[in-house]
Amino acid sequence: MPRIPLFTPESMTAEQERVYRAVVDGPRGVVVGPLRAALHRPELADCWQRFGAILRYGTSLPARLTELAIVVTARRWNSQLEWHIHAEAARRAGIDPAALDAILAGEPPRFADPEEADIYEFARQLQQSGNVAEAVYQRVMARWGNVGVVELGAVIGYYTLVSMTLNVHEIPLPDGVSAPLPPIAHADSAQESLPTLAPAWAAQEASPDVAQAGKDR
Repeated sequence: MPRIPLFTPESMTAEQERVYRAVVDGPRGVVVGPLRAALHRPELADCWQRFGAILRYGTSLPARLTELAIVVTARRWNSQLEWHIHAEAARRAGIDPAALDAILAGEPPRFADPEEADIYEFARQLQQSGNVAEAVYQRVMARWGNVGVVELGAVIGYYTLVSMTLNVHEIPLPDGVSAPLPPIAHADSAQESLPTLAPAWAAQEASPDVAQAGKDR
């Protein structure tokens, strides 16, 4: 049950309906997530949907890497609806289902592709510590340039906003869908409610620091 009233097309004002139509007529095709809450302020919802469309569909990063960064963010913030939507999108984009299962469980995901290992580590480190190790940052920069590394940080920040909006307003999963994210263990001494994600294990083509982090866990 959501904490906030959610609109149907029949209950919207003309301005809300304009934003709603922009979303359903665009690449998303449906309003199921945080925009259901943001529609209470149509100007915010309009800026939100255009910003999100750029970051999900219009960056220089391949879709599989964008979706991987999003699922790391969803797991970190226990965002059930975000995981439900984007884990399936990540599978369709080419992320190994076994790696997604490991992320879901809080275990070290194994990546044959060093690009994926670095994207995972960039997202994991930024979510857990608020920053990214220099070596990981520079590898992402070397592959995707100034634009790509800026886009990646923005994707992670934007989907943090999405996660928090979904969580705080308790935006529901679709009918008949069970919550996909179980509780996972924590490494922090405070035993707070957020999961602690494991470092990646990468194939030998990846840098030794990422691969070793996974082996040492």
